[in-house]
Amino acid sequence: MGSGTGVSGFRKSALASGLLTAEEIDAAVASVCAQSGLKPLEINDELLSTKLIEQGQLNRWQVEQLRAGRSKFNLGPYQIIDSIGQGGMGQVFKAEHTVMGRIVAVKVLPRYKATPEAEQSFLREIRNQAQLDHHHLVRAYDAGHDGSVSYLVTEYVPGIDLRRFIRRHGRLSMTAAASVVSQAALGLEHAHSRGLIHRDVKPGNLLVTTDGVVKVSDLGLAGSFNLEGEAQNLGDRIVGTADYLAPEQITAPQLLGPPTDVYSLGCTLYYAVTGKVPFPGGNAASKVKAHCTTEPLDPRRLNPELDDEFVDVIAAMMAKQPQERIQTMNEVVRRLAKWADQKSIAHAAASDHLDDVAVQSVHVERRRTPPVLSDTEPNFLIEPDQESGPVESPSQGSAHTKPVSGSYEETVPDYVNPYEKALVTGLGVPATKDHTAALAIAVFVTMLLAAVATAIWFVAKF
Repeated sequence: MGSGTGVSGFRKSALASGLLTAEEIDAAVASVCAQSGLKPLEINDELLSTKLIEQGQLNRWQVEQLRAGRSKFNLGPYQIIDSIGQGGMGQVFKAEHTVMGRIVAVKVLPRYKATPEAEQSFLREIRNQAQLDHHHLVRAYDAGHDGSVSYLVTEYVPGIDLRRFIRRHGRLSMTAAASVVSQAALGLEHAHSRGLIHRDVKPGNLLVTTDGVVKVSDLGLAGSFNLEGEAQNLGDRIVGTADYLAPEQITAPQLLGPPTDVYSLGCTLYYAVTGKVPFPGGNAASKVKAHCTTEPLDPRRLNPELDDEFVDVIAAMMAKQPQERIQTMNEVVRRLAKWADQKSIAHAAASDHLDDVAVQSVHVERRRTPPVLSDTEPNFLIEPDQESGPVESPSQGSAHTKPVSGSYEETVPDYVNPYEKALVTGLGVPATKDHTAALAIAVFVTMLLAAVATAIWFVAKF
Protein backbone atom coordinates (compact mmCIF):
# COMPACT_ATOMS: atom_id res chain seq x y z
CA MET A 1 0.00 0.00 0.00
CA GLY A 2 1.46 3.35 -1.07
CA SER A 3 1.16 6.61 0.76
CA GLY A 4 -0.86 9.56 -0.34
CA THR A 5 2.39 11.36 -1.13
CA GLY A 6 3.35 8.70 -3.66
CA VAL A 7 -0.04 8.88 -5.37
CA SER A 8 -0.09 12.68 -5.45
CA GLY A 9 3.42 12.67 -6.97
CA PHE A 10 2.25 10.46 -9.82
CA ARG A 11 -0.90 12.56 -10.19
CA LYS A 12 1.14 15.76 -10.23
CA SER A 13 3.28 14.51 -13.12
CA ALA A 14 0.24 13.20 -14.99
CA LEU A 15 -1.60 16.50 -14.64
CA ALA A 16 1.45 18.60 -15.56
CA SER A 17 2.02 16.48 -18.65
CA GLY A 18 -1.48 17.13 -19.99
CA LEU A 19 -1.96 13.42 -20.58
CA LEU A 20 -4.75 13.19 -18.01
CA THR A 21 -7.26 15.48 -16.34
CA ALA A 22 -8.07 15.43 -12.63
CA GLU A 23 -11.48 14.00 -13.47
CA GLU A 24 -9.94 11.11 -15.41
CA ILE A 25 -7.59 10.29 -12.53
CA ASP A 26 -10.44 10.41 -9.99
CA ALA A 27 -12.55 8.14 -12.20
CA ALA A 28 -9.71 5.61 -12.42
CA VAL A 29 -9.26 5.70 -8.62
CA ALA A 30 -12.98 5.14 -8.13
CA SER A 31 -12.90 2.19 -10.53
CA VAL A 32 -10.02 0.58 -8.61
CA CYS A 33 -11.87 1.12 -5.32
CA ALA A 34 -15.01 -0.50 -6.72
CA GLN A 35 -13.08 -3.56 -7.88
CA SER A 36 -10.77 -3.99 -4.90
CA GLY A 37 -12.77 -2.67 -1.95
CA LEU A 38 -9.88 -0.36 -1.02
CA LYS A 39 -10.29 3.24 0.02
CA PRO A 40 -9.01 6.08 -2.24
CA LEU A 41 -6.01 6.82 -0.02
CA GLU A 42 -5.03 3.14 -0.20
CA ILE A 43 -4.64 3.23 -3.98
CA ASN A 44 -0.93 3.35 -4.73
CA ASP A 45 0.82 4.33 -7.96
CA GLU A 46 1.02 0.76 -9.23
CA LEU A 47 -2.71 0.09 -8.84
CA LEU A 48 -3.63 3.43 -10.35
CA SER A 49 -1.26 3.15 -13.33
CA THR A 50 -2.36 -0.44 -14.00
CA LYS A 51 -5.96 0.72 -14.21
CA LEU A 52 -5.08 3.62 -16.50
CA ILE A 53 -3.25 1.22 -18.83
CA GLU A 54 -6.18 -1.20 -18.71
CA GLN A 55 -8.55 1.61 -19.69
CA GLY A 56 -6.29 2.66 -22.57
CA GLN A 57 -5.64 6.12 -21.15
CA LEU A 58 -1.88 5.57 -20.79
CA ASN A 59 0.63 3.06 -22.15
CA ARG A 60 3.41 1.40 -20.19
CA TRP A 61 6.11 3.74 -21.44
CA GLN A 62 4.11 6.82 -20.42
CA VAL A 63 3.50 5.33 -16.98
CA GLU A 64 7.22 4.67 -16.53
CA GLN A 65 8.01 8.27 -17.41
CA LEU A 66 5.36 9.70 -15.10
CA ARG A 67 6.41 7.51 -12.19
CA ALA A 68 9.97 8.74 -12.71
CA GLY A 69 8.69 12.29 -12.25
CA ARG A 70 8.86 13.33 -15.92
CA SER A 71 6.06 15.53 -17.20
CA LYS A 72 7.25 16.94 -20.53
CA PHE A 73 5.88 14.89 -23.41
CA ASN A 74 6.13 17.32 -26.27
CA LEU A 75 8.78 18.46 -28.73
CA GLY A 76 7.56 21.60 -30.40
CA PRO A 77 4.10 20.82 -31.84
CA TYR A 78 4.58 17.04 -31.44
CA GLN A 79 3.13 15.09 -28.52
CA ILE A 80 5.30 12.06 -27.68
CA ILE A 81 3.19 8.91 -27.42
CA ASP A 82 5.64 6.04 -27.02
CA SER A 83 9.23 4.92 -27.42
CA ILE A 84 10.06 3.06 -30.63
CA GLY A 85 13.74 2.33 -30.07
CA GLN A 86 17.25 3.40 -31.00
CA GLY A 87 18.45 4.60 -34.37
CA GLY A 88 22.00 5.02 -35.59
CA MET A 89 22.05 8.60 -34.35
CA GLY A 90 19.61 8.74 -31.43
CA GLN A 91 16.37 7.73 -29.75
CA VAL A 92 13.20 7.32 -31.79
CA PHE A 93 9.69 8.02 -30.52
CA LYS A 94 6.17 7.67 -31.80
CA ALA A 95 4.42 11.03 -31.71
CA GLU A 96 1.34 12.92 -32.91
CA HIS A 97 1.17 16.41 -34.36
CA THR A 98 -1.08 18.30 -31.96
CA VAL A 99 -2.83 20.27 -34.74
CA MET A 100 -2.80 17.95 -37.75
CA GLY A 101 -3.33 14.73 -35.78
CA ARG A 102 -0.79 12.92 -37.94
CA ILE A 103 1.15 10.06 -36.34
CA VAL A 104 4.89 10.37 -36.98
CA ALA A 105 8.25 9.08 -35.80
CA VAL A 106 10.51 11.57 -34.05
CA LYS A 107 14.23 10.96 -33.78
CA VAL A 108 15.93 12.86 -30.97
CA LEU A 109 19.60 13.50 -30.42
CA PRO A 110 20.01 12.88 -26.66
CA ARG A 111 21.71 15.63 -24.67
CA TYR A 112 24.47 13.30 -23.53
CA LYS A 113 25.33 12.66 -27.19
CA ALA A 114 25.07 16.28 -28.27
CA THR A 115 28.75 16.85 -29.04
CA PRO A 116 29.61 19.22 -31.89
CA GLU A 117 30.49 16.22 -34.07
CA ALA A 118 27.22 14.43 -33.24
CA GLU A 119 25.19 17.55 -33.92
CA GLN A 120 26.86 17.92 -37.31
CA SER A 121 26.11 14.28 -38.11
CA PHE A 122 22.49 14.73 -37.03
CA LEU A 123 22.18 17.83 -39.20
CA ARG A 124 23.64 15.85 -42.10
CA GLU A 125 21.01 13.14 -41.58
CA ILE A 126 18.26 15.76 -41.62
CA ARG A 127 19.52 17.27 -44.85
CA ASN A 128 20.12 13.89 -46.45
CA GLN A 129 16.57 12.75 -45.79
CA ALA A 130 15.18 16.08 -46.98
CA GLN A 131 16.59 15.29 -50.44
CA LEU A 132 14.72 12.00 -50.73
CA ASP A 133 11.12 11.20 -51.56
CA HIS A 134 10.44 7.59 -52.47
CA HIS A 135 7.83 4.97 -51.65
CA HIS A 136 10.50 2.58 -50.34
CA LEU A 137 12.37 5.09 -48.18
CA VAL A 138 11.16 6.46 -44.85
CA ARG A 139 10.22 10.05 -45.69
CA ALA A 140 11.31 13.09 -43.68
CA TYR A 141 8.53 15.55 -42.75
CA ASP A 142 10.01 18.13 -40.42
CA ALA A 143 12.92 19.06 -38.15
CA GLY A 144 13.48 21.50 -35.35
CA HIS A 145 14.77 22.37 -31.90
CA ASP A 146 13.01 22.34 -28.55
CA GLY A 147 15.30 24.09 -26.13
CA SER A 148 18.64 22.30 -26.43
CA VAL A 149 17.10 19.19 -28.05
CA SER A 150 17.37 18.65 -31.80
CA TYR A 151 14.82 16.40 -33.49
CA LEU A 152 13.93 14.97 -36.88
CA VAL A 153 10.35 14.06 -37.79
CA THR A 154 9.82 11.22 -40.26
CA GLU A 155 7.08 9.02 -41.60
CA TYR A 156 5.79 6.52 -39.03
CA VAL A 157 5.88 3.01 -40.46
CA PRO A 158 3.53 0.57 -38.70
CA GLY A 159 5.10 -2.86 -38.87
CA ILE A 160 8.30 -4.62 -37.91
CA ASP A 161 11.91 -4.59 -39.05
CA LEU A 162 13.18 -7.55 -41.05
CA ARG A 163 15.54 -8.80 -38.35
CA ARG A 164 12.81 -9.03 -35.72
CA PHE A 165 10.47 -10.59 -38.26
CA ILE A 166 12.91 -13.38 -39.07
CA ARG A 167 13.91 -13.96 -35.45
CA ARG A 168 10.23 -14.49 -34.59
CA HIS A 169 9.03 -16.36 -37.66
CA GLY A 170 12.07 -18.01 -39.19
CA ARG A 171 13.85 -17.55 -42.50
CA LEU A 172 12.00 -16.34 -45.59
CA SER A 173 11.22 -18.20 -48.78
CA MET A 174 13.07 -17.16 -51.92
CA THR A 175 9.98 -15.29 -53.17
CA ALA A 176 9.46 -13.36 -49.94
CA ALA A 177 13.17 -12.56 -49.55
CA ALA A 178 13.46 -11.43 -53.17
CA SER A 179 10.45 -9.17 -52.69
CA VAL A 180 11.86 -7.56 -49.54
CA VAL A 181 15.31 -7.01 -51.01
CA SER A 182 13.98 -5.78 -54.37
CA GLN A 183 11.82 -3.17 -52.68
CA ALA A 184 14.74 -2.03 -50.55
CA ALA A 185 16.91 -1.87 -53.69
CA LEU A 186 14.41 0.45 -55.38
CA GLY A 187 14.56 2.85 -52.44
CA LEU A 188 18.35 2.70 -52.30
CA GLU A 189 18.58 3.30 -56.06
CA HIS A 190 16.66 6.54 -55.50
CA ALA A 191 19.17 7.57 -52.81
CA HIS A 192 22.08 6.66 -55.10
CA SER A 193 20.59 8.76 -57.90
CA ARG A 194 20.76 11.72 -55.50
CA GLY A 195 24.41 11.04 -54.72
CA LEU A 196 23.85 9.36 -51.35
CA ILE A 197 24.95 5.95 -50.11
CA HIS A 198 23.40 4.48 -46.98
CA ARG A 199 26.50 2.76 -45.47
CA ASP A 200 24.45 0.85 -42.88
CA VAL A 201 22.09 -1.36 -44.88
CA LYS A 202 21.00 -4.29 -42.70
CA PRO A 203 17.82 -6.20 -41.76
CA GLY A 204 17.22 -3.92 -38.78
CA ASN A 205 16.93 -0.96 -41.17
CA LEU A 206 14.37 -2.58 -43.49
CA LEU A 207 10.86 -1.98 -42.18
CA VAL A 208 8.10 -4.33 -43.36
CA THR A 209 4.61 -2.85 -43.11
CA THR A 210 1.48 -4.84 -42.40
CA ASP A 211 0.67 -4.92 -46.13
CA GLY A 212 4.13 -6.12 -47.16
CA VAL A 213 5.66 -2.80 -48.26
CA VAL A 214 9.35 -2.42 -47.41
CA LYS A 215 10.88 0.92 -46.45
CA VAL A 216 14.56 1.61 -45.81
CA SER A 217 15.15 3.59 -42.63
CA ASP A 218 17.95 5.23 -40.65
CA LEU A 219 20.02 7.34 -42.99
CA GLY A 220 21.96 8.67 -40.01
CA LEU A 221 25.22 7.21 -41.33
CA ALA A 222 24.66 8.12 -44.98
CA GLY A 223 27.50 9.68 -46.95
CA SER A 224 27.67 11.40 -50.32
CA PHE A 225 29.52 10.59 -53.53
CA ASN A 226 29.47 12.22 -56.92
CA LEU A 227 27.78 10.55 -59.85
CA GLU A 228 31.17 9.44 -61.19
CA GLY A 229 31.46 7.25 -58.07
CA GLU A 230 34.04 9.26 -56.15
CA ALA A 231 33.31 9.48 -52.43
CA GLN A 232 33.04 12.91 -50.85
CA ASN A 233 33.44 13.91 -47.21
CA LEU A 234 33.20 10.34 -45.94
CA GLY A 235 36.39 10.62 -43.88
CA ASP A 236 38.61 7.71 -42.97
CA ARG A 237 36.48 6.25 -40.19
CA ILE A 238 34.83 2.86 -40.53
CA VAL A 239 31.09 3.39 -40.18
CA GLY A 240 28.43 0.70 -40.28
CA THR A 241 27.52 -2.59 -38.60
CA ALA A 242 30.10 -5.35 -38.39
CA ASP A 243 27.88 -8.13 -39.72
CA TYR A 244 27.08 -6.26 -42.96
CA LEU A 245 30.21 -4.22 -43.75
CA ALA A 246 31.50 -4.25 -47.31
CA PRO A 247 35.25 -4.99 -47.54
CA GLU A 248 35.99 -1.50 -48.87
CA GLN A 249 34.33 0.03 -45.81
CA ILE A 250 37.20 -1.55 -43.88
CA THR A 251 40.11 -1.17 -46.32
CA ALA A 252 39.20 2.16 -47.97
CA PRO A 253 36.33 3.87 -46.10
CA GLN A 254 37.02 7.11 -47.94
CA LEU A 255 36.31 5.47 -51.33
CA LEU A 256 32.75 4.14 -51.28
CA GLY A 257 29.94 4.03 -53.81
CA PRO A 258 26.68 2.25 -54.71
CA PRO A 259 28.36 -1.21 -54.82
CA THR A 260 29.06 -0.74 -51.09
CA ASP A 261 25.32 -0.76 -50.36
CA VAL A 262 24.89 -3.67 -52.82
CA TYR A 263 27.27 -5.78 -50.70
CA SER A 264 25.43 -4.98 -47.46
CA LEU A 265 22.10 -5.71 -49.13
CA GLY A 266 23.58 -9.02 -50.32
CA CYS A 267 24.45 -9.85 -46.70
CA THR A 268 20.88 -8.94 -45.82
CA LEU A 269 19.54 -11.29 -48.51
CA TYR A 270 21.80 -14.04 -47.14
CA TYR A 271 20.36 -13.44 -43.68
CA ALA A 272 16.77 -13.39 -44.99
CA VAL A 273 16.97 -16.88 -46.52
CA THR A 274 19.18 -18.53 -43.88
CA GLY A 275 18.30 -16.80 -40.61
CA LYS A 276 22.04 -16.30 -40.03
CA VAL A 277 24.43 -13.45 -40.71
CA PRO A 278 27.19 -14.38 -43.21
CA PHE A 279 29.86 -14.60 -40.48
CA PRO A 280 27.97 -15.49 -37.30
CA GLY A 281 30.76 -16.10 -34.81
CA GLY A 282 33.30 -14.01 -33.00
CA ASN A 283 33.62 -10.32 -32.29
CA ALA A 284 33.69 -7.22 -34.48
CA ALA A 285 37.39 -7.68 -35.28
CA SER A 286 36.97 -11.23 -36.57
CA LYS A 287 33.87 -10.26 -38.52
CA VAL A 288 35.52 -7.40 -40.39
CA LYS A 289 38.49 -9.62 -41.22
CA ALA A 290 36.15 -12.33 -42.52
CA HIS A 291 34.38 -9.85 -44.82
CA CYS A 292 37.76 -9.11 -46.41
CA THR A 293 39.30 -12.57 -46.52
CA THR A 294 36.75 -15.37 -46.05
CA GLU A 295 33.85 -16.72 -48.10
CA PRO A 296 30.67 -17.31 -46.08
CA LEU A 297 29.18 -20.74 -45.65
CA ASP A 298 27.23 -21.76 -48.75
CA PRO A 299 23.65 -20.66 -47.92
CA ARG A 300 22.34 -23.97 -49.27
CA ARG A 301 23.94 -25.64 -46.24
CA LEU A 302 21.52 -23.63 -44.08
CA ASN A 303 18.57 -23.68 -46.47
CA PRO A 304 18.52 -26.62 -48.93
CA GLU A 305 15.47 -25.15 -50.69
CA LEU A 306 17.58 -22.44 -52.37
CA ASP A 307 18.21 -23.01 -56.06
CA ASP A 308 21.59 -22.48 -57.70
CA GLU A 309 20.62 -19.38 -59.66
CA PHE A 310 19.33 -17.63 -56.54
CA VAL A 311 22.59 -18.41 -54.71
CA ASP A 312 24.50 -17.00 -57.69
CA VAL A 313 22.70 -13.67 -57.19
CA ILE A 314 23.72 -13.59 -53.51
CA ALA A 315 27.31 -14.35 -54.52
CA ALA A 316 27.30 -11.61 -57.16
CA MET A 317 26.06 -9.09 -54.59
CA MET A 318 28.70 -10.18 -52.06
CA ALA A 319 31.78 -10.30 -54.28
CA LYS A 320 34.81 -9.10 -52.31
CA GLN A 321 36.02 -6.68 -54.99
CA PRO A 322 33.59 -3.81 -55.71
CA GLN A 323 34.29 -3.97 -59.47
CA GLU A 324 33.32 -7.67 -59.55
CA ARG A 325 30.05 -7.05 -57.72
CA ILE A 326 26.63 -6.17 -59.11
CA GLN A 327 27.08 -2.45 -59.69
CA THR A 328 23.61 -0.94 -59.29
CA MET A 329 20.44 -1.52 -57.32
CA ASN A 330 18.46 -1.59 -60.56
CA GLU A 331 20.54 -4.60 -61.60
CA VAL A 332 19.75 -6.24 -58.23
CA VAL A 333 16.05 -5.75 -58.93
CA ARG A 334 16.42 -7.20 -62.43
CA ARG A 335 18.32 -10.27 -61.19
CA LEU A 336 15.75 -10.98 -58.46
CA ALA A 337 12.65 -10.37 -60.61
CA LYS A 338 12.29 -14.11 -61.31
CA TRP A 339 11.44 -14.79 -57.66
CA ALA A 340 10.07 -11.51 -56.26
CA ASP A 341 6.44 -11.70 -55.21
CA GLN A 342 5.19 -9.03 -52.82
CA LYS A 343 2.09 -11.08 -52.01
CA SER A 344 4.24 -13.64 -50.20
CA ILE A 345 5.68 -11.18 -47.69
CA ALA A 346 2.39 -9.25 -47.47
CA HIS A 347 0.56 -12.43 -46.49
CA ALA A 348 3.15 -13.25 -43.84
CA ALA A 349 2.95 -9.74 -42.37
CA ALA A 350 -0.83 -9.45 -42.44
CA SER A 351 -1.53 -12.95 -41.12
CA ASP A 352 0.23 -12.15 -37.86
CA HIS A 353 -1.14 -8.60 -37.59
CA LEU A 354 2.36 -7.21 -37.21
CA ASP A 355 1.45 -3.65 -36.28
CA ASP A 356 2.91 -1.61 -33.44
CA VAL A 357 0.63 -3.29 -30.88
CA ALA A 358 0.93 -6.90 -32.00
CA VAL A 359 4.71 -6.70 -32.22
CA GLN A 360 4.90 -5.99 -28.49
CA SER A 361 2.55 -8.80 -27.51
CA VAL A 362 3.54 -11.58 -29.91
CA HIS A 363 3.57 -14.97 -28.13
CA VAL A 364 6.28 -17.59 -28.43
CA GLU A 365 3.81 -20.22 -29.60
CA ARG A 366 3.06 -18.13 -32.72
CA ARG A 367 6.56 -18.66 -34.09
CA ARG A 368 6.63 -21.00 -37.05
CA THR A 369 10.27 -22.05 -36.83
CA PRO A 370 11.87 -20.72 -33.67
CA PRO A 371 15.66 -20.70 -34.04
CA VAL A 372 17.73 -22.79 -31.66
CA LEU A 373 20.67 -20.39 -31.83
CA SER A 374 20.94 -16.64 -32.15
CA ASP A 375 21.34 -15.36 -35.70
CA THR A 376 24.84 -14.16 -34.82
CA GLU A 377 25.99 -17.44 -33.26
CA PRO A 378 27.78 -20.04 -35.36
CA ASN A 379 26.08 -23.24 -36.48
CA PHE A 380 27.90 -26.21 -35.01
CA LEU A 381 27.56 -28.53 -38.00
CA ILE A 382 29.46 -31.80 -37.58
CA GLU A 383 29.71 -34.08 -40.56
CA PRO A 384 29.39 -37.85 -39.91
CA ASP A 385 33.13 -38.43 -40.47
CA GLN A 386 34.20 -35.63 -38.15
CA GLU A 387 35.39 -36.27 -34.66
CA SER A 388 33.46 -34.77 -31.81
CA GLY A 389 34.97 -31.93 -29.84
CA PRO A 390 35.27 -28.16 -30.14
CA VAL A 391 34.08 -27.10 -33.59
CA GLU A 392 34.45 -23.68 -35.15
CA SER A 393 31.73 -22.06 -37.19
CA PRO A 394 32.10 -23.51 -40.70
CA SER A 395 31.64 -20.03 -42.16
CA GLN A 396 34.52 -18.66 -40.10
CA GLY A 397 36.99 -21.52 -40.28
CA SER A 398 40.00 -19.30 -40.94
CA ALA A 399 38.97 -16.45 -38.66
CA HIS A 400 39.45 -18.20 -35.29
CA THR A 401 35.95 -17.34 -34.20
CA LYS A 402 34.04 -18.30 -31.11
CA PRO A 403 30.34 -18.17 -30.25
CA VAL A 404 29.11 -14.81 -29.03
CA SER A 405 27.19 -14.62 -25.78
CA GLY A 406 24.35 -12.59 -27.26
CA SER A 407 23.05 -11.00 -30.43
CA TYR A 408 23.99 -7.41 -29.63
CA GLU A 409 26.83 -7.16 -32.11
CA GLU A 410 24.56 -7.23 -35.13
CA THR A 411 22.80 -4.06 -34.09
CA VAL A 412 25.68 -1.94 -32.82
CA PRO A 413 27.33 0.42 -35.36
CA ASP A 414 31.06 -0.21 -35.60
CA TYR A 415 33.26 2.88 -35.28
CA VAL A 416 36.92 1.96 -35.68
CA ASN A 417 39.79 4.23 -36.67
CA PRO A 418 42.10 2.98 -39.45
CA TYR A 419 45.03 2.05 -37.22
CA GLU A 420 42.87 0.13 -34.72
CA LYS A 421 41.36 -1.65 -37.69
CA ALA A 422 44.81 -2.63 -38.97
CA LEU A 423 45.79 -3.90 -35.55
CA VAL A 424 42.78 -6.19 -35.15
CA THR A 425 42.47 -7.39 -38.73
CA GLY A 426 46.05 -7.50 -39.97
CA LEU A 427 45.06 -5.55 -43.08
CA GLY A 428 48.19 -3.45 -43.72
CA VAL A 429 46.94 0.11 -43.14
CA PRO A 430 49.89 2.49 -42.64
CA ALA A 431 50.39 3.53 -39.02
CA THR A 432 51.15 7.11 -38.04
CA LYS A 433 53.00 6.14 -34.85
CA ASP A 434 55.39 3.42 -33.72
CA HIS A 435 53.22 0.76 -32.17
CA THR A 436 55.78 -2.04 -32.17
CA ALA A 437 55.36 -2.75 -28.47
CA ALA A 438 51.58 -2.89 -28.76
CA LEU A 439 51.81 -5.26 -31.71
CA ALA A 440 54.24 -7.50 -29.85
CA ILE A 441 51.91 -7.67 -26.87
CA ALA A 442 48.96 -8.44 -29.17
CA VAL A 443 50.87 -11.28 -30.83
CA PHE A 444 51.96 -12.69 -27.46
CA VAL A 445 48.40 -12.61 -26.06
CA THR A 446 47.05 -14.27 -29.23
CA MET A 447 49.60 -17.08 -29.00
CA LEU A 448 48.91 -17.54 -25.29
CA LEU A 449 45.16 -17.79 -25.86
CA ALA A 450 45.71 -20.28 -28.69
CA ALA A 451 47.88 -22.44 -26.42
CA VAL A 452 45.27 -22.38 -23.64
CA ALA A 453 42.49 -23.30 -26.09
CA THR A 454 44.56 -26.22 -27.43
CA ALA A 455 45.25 -27.47 -23.91
CA ILE A 456 41.56 -27.33 -22.98
CA TRP A 457 40.60 -29.23 -26.15
CA PHE A 458 43.29 -31.85 -25.49
CA VAL A 459 42.10 -32.41 -21.89
CA ALA A 460 38.44 -32.63 -23.01
CA LYS A 461 39.27 -35.14 -25.73
CA PHE A 462 41.57 -37.44 -23.74
